[in-house]
Amino acid sequence: MTENAAQQPASTPELPTQYAPAEVEGKLYERWVERGYFEVDEHSDKPPYSIVIPPPNVTGSLHLGHAFEHTLIDALVRRKRMQGFEALYQPGMDHAGIATQNVVERELGKEGKSRHDLGREAFVERVWQWKNESGGQIAGQMRRLGEGVAWSRERFTMDEGLSKAVQTVFKQMYDDGLIYRAERIINWCPRCLTAISDIEVEYQEDDGELVSMTYGEGDETIVVATTRAETMLGDTAVAVHPDDERYKHLVGRQIRLPLTDRTIPVVADHHVDPEFGTGAVKVTPAHDPNDFEIGKRHDLPFLTVMDERAVITVPGPFEGLDRLEARSAIVAALRAEGRIVAEKRPYVHSVGHCSRCKTTIEPRLSLQWWVKVAPLAKAAGDAVRDGSVKIHPQEMEKRYFDWVDNLHDWTISRQLWWGHRIPVWYGPNGEVVCVGPDDEAPTGEGWTQDSDVLDTWFSSGLWPFSTLGWPEQTDSLAKFYPNSVLVTGYDILFFWVARMMMFGLYVNDGVPPFGTIVLHGMVRDEHGKKMSKSFGNVVNPLDWMDKYGSDALRFTLARGANPGTDVPIGEEWVQGSAKFSNKIWNATRFALMNGATIEGELPPVEEMSVTDRWILSRLNKTVADVDAFYDDFQFARISESLRHFAWDEVFDWYVELSKTTFFAGGRPAEISGRVLGEVLDVMLRLLHPIVPFVTEALWTALTGRESIVIAEWPGDSGFRDDAAEKEIELVQQVVTEVRRFRNDQGLQPGQKVPAELTLTGTALAPHESAIRQLLRLQPAGDGFHATASLPVAGATVALDLSGTIDVEAERKRLTKDLGAAEKEKAQANGKLGNEAFLGKAPDNVVDKIRGRLAKAETDIERITAQLANLPKG
Repeated sequence: MTENAAQQPASTPELPTQYAPAEVEGKLYERWVERGYFEVDEHSDKPPYSIVIPPPNVTGSLHLGHAFEHTLIDALVRRKRMQGFEALYQPGMDHAGIATQNVVERELGKEGKSRHDLGREAFVERVWQWKNESGGQIAGQMRRLGEGVAWSRERFTMDEGLSKAVQTVFKQMYDDGLIYRAERIINWCPRCLTAISDIEVEYQEDDGELVSMTYGEGDETIVVATTRAETMLGDTAVAVHPDDERYKHLVGRQIRLPLTDRTIPVVADHHVDPEFGTGAVKVTPAHDPNDFEIGKRHDLPFLTVMDERAVITVPGPFEGLDRLEARSAIVAALRAEGRIVAEKRPYVHSVGHCSRCKTTIEPRLSLQWWVKVAPLAKAAGDAVRDGSVKIHPQEMEKRYFDWVDNLHDWTISRQLWWGHRIPVWYGPNGEVVCVGPDDEAPTGEGWTQDSDVLDTWFSSGLWPFSTLGWPEQTDSLAKFYPNSVLVTGYDILFFWVARMMMFGLYVNDGVPPFGTIVLHGMVRDEHGKKMSKSFGNVVNPLDWMDKYGSDALRFTLARGANPGTDVPIGEEWVQGSAKFSNKIWNATRFALMNGATIEGELPPVEEMSVTDRWILSRLNKTVADVDAFYDDFQFARISESLRHFAWDEVFDWYVELSKTTFFAGGRPAEISGRVLGEVLDVMLRLLHPIVPFVTEALWTALTGRESIVIAEWPGDSGFRDDAAEKEIELVQQVVTEVRRFRNDQGLQPGQKVPAELTLTGTALAPHESAIRQLLRLQPAGDGFHATASLPVAGATVALDLSGTIDVEAERKRLTKDLGAAEKEKAQANGKLGNEAFLGKAPDNVVDKIRGRLAKAETDIERITAQLANLPKG
């Protein structure tokens, strides 16, 4: 085993009788920060290890999803720090353009003002003021969780340095022809009053209406259907398939558009499905992405019929109506003209909503800035295909490829005031100048800067290198780029991960931003249901930390973290983790009171007892298992392995088996005390990355050293003793089997029972004293009468239960239970043997009955054995 020789011994603190997280955690964290344990030195010769925090919104606060993700990141970084790496956990926040602007606009609304009352410059100053006073509360909450981030390096996506990175990338991509301005159909939010990208649209099934109506007159009548009747005011054609015989006589003709004084052409286009509906579709090029493409192919007019708030702008009876009001009014007007052929309500269909405010999206023709993603996306895909970047779990690669291989150009301009303003100036004579961070912006009469800002994901896509000082070639960049690992949710694989891959490869000469992408699932409630305010199942993690401690929450989250799958969590599980913390505390306190120490070398193996050798062998196997699980990002298996070793093997078996040794004193007790100290030292260091607070308090008490944060990560010494492990397994078999029997007979755990142990000829003989202690077995004295005999692991345990239980009452109870089980078995067999029943019953019902039969048979076997073991006469 190893020790950190660089640490200086400190005075050993005395452990209180009870563990009180609230009295321990805050003080320990401040001490860690003050001593600079989480800071990094880019000039050190230690190997680098770096992970960036997925930057939380400045408007946000810690939720269970953050706590889950941050726990996993922190565990990885803490372990690497203990392994001797220069380990950077990079903190920071995102300016969250739309979300933050909405917050400040709501605050202004309470004062009876809008942002337009302040003007752009004053409004932006107001947002900065809000950010400095109210934003970023999540940083304090991260401290509560115990996150070992390098606080001196905290960044914000609107910092001067990060803003320079944004401007540099924009200029470079603009000059390379990868950023351009064009008029296209975009997703428009009438509430946020801005364009949003495809990945910021959430689709849900809404109840709407499908209206079929006639266009044209007489022989030129054609039926079309729509869920958005209001857009008919912008129709500039009706399209049919070129091979559709029903409409060939109409192709090329002009037909009357109802409720207007316009006529529109019938065009033939292969996009139309002749088998769907009537085989004819209305074409609104300025308000539908598919119609936009048809419009371009047929050189149709593009008529915008709504303003930015989705209010009708076409002169006439519908002008000034909201889109939903206009929809009803237009259907009513068409009905009055006798043009409604059919109406279907409700008509359930998929409708896009703004991911931030949930308003229904309006497709709208708009002049916006775009990123040409094809070459960038190809590079991002190739980096995973050639193994430069690994995705964990590997089965998530398909989702990644499905996305990057089918990316459309990205709308990056937003009609907001808060954010990185697009660095483009327009001159009085149509000039367009893109300005880099070292360029002088054009001045003079008639020059204006583009009023839009960039999509938030543009700046957060630069996060792995902009936080390290890029575009300057800093020492931090040289040391920590590329990042070692990215830990994030599969839900932002497209929002964020793909963006970082594209930008990182583009600006860093093909070097990807990280070597491994670790994708985790979503936190759900204990029933597996998504957490939502509307469901009433949202939990504030701070409440659980207040109640049970941060370690308990962290351990619960890590224990549920299977790669790529969602994580159910309930308060009962956090409570169970708190019991684990208490178990560690109480057992370590007991150990310290009974001579556990790390002083001096471990005694020679030949002087150790079998129990000592067994626990050291199990310890080293646990070290090896935990390392392998960390390397495979198997946090649930790490947690379960450590819990099993600590609770079951160390506390419930080794400490209990060693009590007689400790109580007897002498050299065997000294040896076991040193072994127990070694085991606790290593075990606490293994546990530390996941449960940092309780392990710090206990480890410093055990070792007298400065801090477990800077202790050395344990190594596998290679010591194994299979013979000792098999011997103790026999002891465990005996104790477990007899405990089960005692429980079946209704004996209390502490109730003593006379017993005779026949252990001769087995490896169990040296452990008789410990077995008797664990099972509360008294010596077989005068008058001993064996009423039950249990053959276990090659030995025999004979028990005298006379006088300990009411045999007749127990026999009656068991006989009654046996009768009920036999009746259940007969009923289940009767149904399963009935062909008529099996022919009609659903599969799930039949499976349920088979399960009842299996349980009944198990119960019969168990109760029969209990009856056979009851004392006779």
